[in-house]
Amino acid sequence: MYRFILSFSIGFVCLLGISKTALAGNADESSYRKAYLTEKNGTKKFWRQVALGKYYQLNNVQKADSIRYAIIDASRVESDSAKLQALIFDLRVEALLGNKTAYYAKILQLQPYLSRTDSKLNQVHIFHLLAEYHIAFREFEQADIYLTEALRFSKRVRSYALIAETNRLLAKLNMEQNKRDASLEFAEMSIQYARRSTDKSLMAKCVNMQSAIYNFFGQVELSVSKNFIALQLAKQANDYPQIAQYQREIGESQYQIFNFDNANNFFMQSRETALKIQDYRLAGLADTDIGLVKLAKKEYEEAIADLKRVVHTLQAYNDQDGLGLAHKYLGNAFNEQKKYDEALRYYNMALVYFESASNRSEIASVYHLVGTVFAEQGKYKNALNYLNRSIDIRSQYGYIGGIYPSYKEIADVYKKTGNMKLAYEYLDMYSDYSDSARIVEVSAKIAELSELYRSEQRERLIAIQADSIELQRKEKENTELRNIFQMYIIIGFIILLALGAFIIYNRWKQRNIRQLQREAEMNQTLLRSQMNPHFVFNAMSVIQSYIYENDTKNSTKFLINFSKLMRLILENSSKEFIPLTTEIDILNKYLETQKLRFGDRFEYEVSVNQQLLDEETVIPPMITQPFIENAIEHGQLHTIEGGFIHVRFTKDEEMLHVMIEDNGIGRKGSKNNKKSAEHKSMAMKITQDRINNLSYKYKILGRMEMEDYDKELETGTLVNIYLPYRTDGANG
Repeated sequence: MYRFILSFSIGFVCLLGISKTALAGNADESSYRKAYLTEKNGTKKFWRQVALGKYYQLNNVQKADSIRYAIIDASRVESDSAKLQALIFDLRVEALLGNKTAYYAKILQLQPYLSRTDSKLNQVHIFHLLAEYHIAFREFEQADIYLTEALRFSKRVRSYALIAETNRLLAKLNMEQNKRDASLEFAEMSIQYARRSTDKSLMAKCVNMQSAIYNFFGQVELSVSKNFIALQLAKQANDYPQIAQYQREIGESQYQIFNFDNANNFFMQSRETALKIQDYRLAGLADTDIGLVKLAKKEYEEAIADLKRVVHTLQAYNDQDGLGLAHKYLGNAFNEQKKYDEALRYYNMALVYFESASNRSEIASVYHLVGTVFAEQGKYKNALNYLNRSIDIRSQYGYIGGIYPSYKEIADVYKKTGNMKLAYEYLDMYSDYSDSARIVEVSAKIAELSELYRSEQRERLIAIQADSIELQRKEKENTELRNIFQMYIIIGFIILLALGAFIIYNRWKQRNIRQLQREAEMNQTLLRSQMNPHFVFNAMSVIQSYIYENDTKNSTKFLINFSKLMRLILENSSKEFIPLTTEIDILNKYLETQKLRFGDRFEYEVSVNQQLLDEETVIPPMITQPFIENAIEHGQLHTIEGGFIHVRFTKDEEMLHVMIEDNGIGRKGSKNNKKSAEHKSMAMKITQDRINNLSYKYKILGRMEMEDYDKELETGTLVNIYLPYRTDGANG
């Protein structure tokens, strides 16, 4: 009952939240622009500009295009990570504009960043784009290498979104190699991981990939059903470029089963969505498909006029594929009217565009059409030449489904030339495809049966409602009693729901209280450990010895440094996070104090990656101090010749990595000292508790690892601490 109440409550809250989310989306652009325009810090301003650009990619393609050069210019004074993001944003805009030549050329410009970036996330994004490039140019082995690396890195950083996108591209790679089962298996895995990532837009892409695979292998009905799911997910994500694209693809599938009215409706919806986000290229492609429907309805003059306007639109975007389709359909229009010379002229222009785009599927399609034109003109040798070239391309590159119509055309050509033996052979090969060739017919019948079923359901519903009205009139008293009973049930359910909500709230409140108690206890323990009385006592002894020796200079220096250190510890111990610069200041003062105490008998170095300072990273206060104290006090660092302590702060796979290393007597050497071992154990437990607390709170798995610095001699200590990566903005 408790689970039922919880599920019902969550569902009800989500239902109420839908309208709020929809309304909130309208204010996005103004909030992004305001954040960008009011930001004073140069680096933060750049990233806010990128965020604004990404919003435009989904909502206004023209504005995304207009802002990309400003983003590239702004990145020139930023880090390599910023430059990389600017380049990726630029090529994504090229993809939206349909300029594949520029898109693929800019992908190759990302290769140098593989060695220049330490971020596994950035490397995976580059692997994805390079794999996409090699798939497009059918360099499958190289694509597989990049995707294998991408999958390995994605699993290391435990990113469901990256694993999903890698599997989606592996599905595409296997589809292009005509491996049906493998491609569907990878597509299903991509969907499973995308579902875990909760990214609706990514989920839509993965389901759309599954739809593309079904369509590639001739299963049109399955393709349409999957694309309906992809469309719904894209709408939930407010990803308008995806919405327009999927509407167009569903229309094309409807066209394949000769459902021209439904196809035209989806093409019109795609056009409307594209215009909404000022994606005039995608609107032009939708117009191309609308022209195709007009051809199917034999509205030749209108279709030709529309397609010529589309050509003018797409030329502005250098969309080779789109221009190829428009010219191919113009060729079809003239072919239908038996204007063969004009048809051939447009087919030849289509070939130029498709060859420029390396679109082998469409090249084979146009060769087939040219062959049919030559056959109609009685130029049988030319017809056979082009039809066989179409078959060769499809055989070589795996577009098997399109071969069989060419077999039928060749059979017709041989029949016209009197070569009945070859005509029979090709007709026999075509007949092998007869089952597959009926897929479209079967899909159309299924669509008709589905529509008939829906009609019958509507009629049956009307009849049931009429009977229900009659029954209600006859049993009015029973209905009233039933309504009263239902009212009691509803009241009881509301009480039960309120009780369940009270239980949930009470448990949540108790958990928070326990969490606050744990944090308070930890803070007290931490403060006690940081304000180690032995350290304070030893420091006072050093000051006293300086005074006895009348060493005013060193006593003053030591006292000033020590007092500043105490002030920093007291001011920051109670905070959950402090700026990394403050932590480094505390470390430097602590180490300088210890160095003065031991008469410069060891060296130290604190280093930090510049990216962490640029991004204003924050860190739990003095999380490294217990380990540094262990190295000095219990590792007897002051007794070692050439003793040192190194502390490094870096960003590693979206985690803050803290490394502490020293060359003291090590863990084995300090075991004989019982007091030392107990103190080390306490320091480790406190730090591990802090890491566990942060991991629980921020849902990111932190960890602490210890090992010997010199593994052969078992001396020195190397400590690695991995914490959830937080910045000043995130902390706020």
